[in-house]
Amino acid sequence: MKKIFVIFFMLVISVSLYGVQPPVAPQKTHITKINGCILKDDYYWLRDRNDSNVIKYIRAENRYTETMLKPAKNLENKIYNEIIGRIKQTDLSVPYKDGDYYYYKKYIKGKQYPVFCRKKGNLEAKEAIILDQNELAEGHQFYSLRFLGVSPYGNLLAYAVDTNGSERYTLYIKNLDSGRLLPERIYNVSGVVWANDNKTIFYTTNDSTNRTYRVFKHEVNNSLVKDEKLYQENDGRFWVWIEKTRDSRFIIIGTGSSTTSEIRYLNANTPSDTFKLISPRKKGVEYYVSSRGNTFYIRTNKNTKNFELMTAPINDPRKKNWRVLIPGRKNVKIEDFELFKDYLVVIERENGLEKIRIIDFADNSDYYVHFPEEDYSFWMGKNRIFETDLLRFTYTSLISPNTVYDFNMKTRKLIKKKQYEIKDYDKTFYEAKRLFAKAKDGTLIPISIVYKKGIKMNGNNPLLLYGYGAYGSSSDPYFSSSRLSLLDRGFIYAIAHVRGGGEMGEEWYDDGKILHKKNTFTDFIACAEFLISEKYTNPEKLAIMGGSAGGMLIGAVLNIRPNLFKVAVMDVPFVDVLNTMLDPSLPLTVGEYEEWGNPNEKKYFDYIRSYSPYDNIRAQNYPAMLVEGSLNDTRVGYWEPTKWVAKLRATKTDSNLVLLHINLDAGHGGSSGRYDWFKDIAREYAFILYEMGYKD
Repeated sequence: MKKIFVIFFMLVISVSLYGVQPPVAPQKTHITKINGCILKDDYYWLRDRNDSNVIKYIRAENRYTETMLKPAKNLENKIYNEIIGRIKQTDLSVPYKDGDYYYYKKYIKGKQYPVFCRKKGNLEAKEAIILDQNELAEGHQFYSLRFLGVSPYGNLLAYAVDTNGSERYTLYIKNLDSGRLLPERIYNVSGVVWANDNKTIFYTTNDSTNRTYRVFKHEVNNSLVKDEKLYQENDGRFWVWIEKTRDSRFIIIGTGSSTTSEIRYLNANTPSDTFKLISPRKKGVEYYVSSRGNTFYIRTNKNTKNFELMTAPINDPRKKNWRVLIPGRKNVKIEDFELFKDYLVVIERENGLEKIRIIDFADNSDYYVHFPEEDYSFWMGKNRIFETDLLRFTYTSLISPNTVYDFNMKTRKLIKKKQYEIKDYDKTFYEAKRLFAKAKDGTLIPISIVYKKGIKMNGNNPLLLYGYGAYGSSSDPYFSSSRLSLLDRGFIYAIAHVRGGGEMGEEWYDDGKILHKKNTFTDFIACAEFLISEKYTNPEKLAIMGGSAGGMLIGAVLNIRPNLFKVAVMDVPFVDVLNTMLDPSLPLTVGEYEEWGNPNEKKYFDYIRSYSPYDNIRAQNYPAMLVEGSLNDTRVGYWEPTKWVAKLRATKTDSNLVLLHINLDAGHGGSSGRYDWFKDIAREYAFILYEMGYKD
């Protein structure tokens, strides 16, 4: 039987090499009995990456994709050259001050990765390279750096490396004076923080499912066998993180699930002390902590869904001593906050947009930073100085390139530090705005949209609609120089801010999770129908795109309304939802019961089964698709897009192209080098354009 299987498999590969037919994955039925049901999975065998036939099949799919995309290769190359031609390939980030040094990174033309640098005292000082990622990455197809942290005295650098995309990092410590690495190597690290003594680090590690669950203490130049385990989280729904408060006073151990958290703290000056618990976890209650003076500041949903800001004395921070500083509001979510010696910065979200609120501790006066556009986003910079009037952030919109600002919280003046250069770009040629589509239950769904001025809204424009809608994560509008290759060809680009995301607050998130997950899909369909009815596009010109949990969204809507779309791109799509959530040995599964529900319980099983994209493929016509994954992805297994494509081809009734591309040298985030990343984007855009009839 095995011999027949191999012969059949190789015949399929040989046929596919000539581009006559796509690879066909053999069907080998796997049975799961649960909740009184029998689940049959003909492609379960594709999960076994140790089976040589699996890798052969994936390579055959990659070759088939390459063959079928050859007619669009010139277009792909043209788009790639457009993308790299717009950016300033040799460029510097805006330096930020930390201790005695100014830190920045620079990119060099032709190099995949940044070079991390610093200058002591002032920006006219001699440049010192602390880490050249290009040199470190030599010989590796994938190279990811994380947790770069300089010690308090500025002479040691801790950094972590992943060379295959599995997100299992190895920690190194470098002496910045000598340029040499210290002897210790700490494996499977997921976070690191320096104590104030310049020799003690606290780090977290992962379990077999890649869940961060332990905290250790290590002294540099000491044997790892002496490292003390300080905390272990045994509840599989909870993960652990470690951080230092902005005033550098405390080390924080946080542990949390999607709905619950608790915090422990330790004086960063006395790393040999014991961590203390602020308040024990209570189901459904989240709280997050920072410090200033003798006070802890606590963001929590203890009394209100959209969070409030409370305070507690550091000498007795038990919950009975918490006091409301900023009360919660129904239509305003407190998303985050940052503390300075003289100011409190609160990040609020209202009507889908984030705002910066500044409170002056001297007189408790407050005001909001003004932003000029109706649809925008921003993110905080590296605000490492506690005693300062300056707040750094980066502002962007669908038409405004990323711009770094220092905002003077005392004078209320905005200081532009840098707007990243986009060659031959003039924002006045483009228009961005926010629309609202009505969902089937009457809820208004925001849509961010951008296009080149002058196009006629006659229903005949190509349009790319993006969606995500999970984990309470907001898909805020941002500028993309790569996207100009679509806009300049007459495309409209739109983001559907569907429920399940966090754009409109916590209720928005709750209305798109667990037993309300289908709202995410119907919201997206409502956005597509609205854009068609308002003459922005039509089904023959409508492309859709989503990745990870957004890939689940795309898969689900393709099953529900395949005739609504012309082409789809699915990146590392979470489409095999039911099988994955039934396997607690996989990364993220147990921790995501609070996002999707636990299918070991029948009501959640039935609901997930009713929308899980892989389980709901039907004998019907589907649009053309490009489906992408990564072999070393620990969040969405490579087999999910692979199984989806195999079953889809065996079931659908049309002849539209369905292509699978598995990156054999990457993880969930795709290619690590910037030029490789641009090539991936060019391939996706070329596929969309080619399916729309573009030949240039």
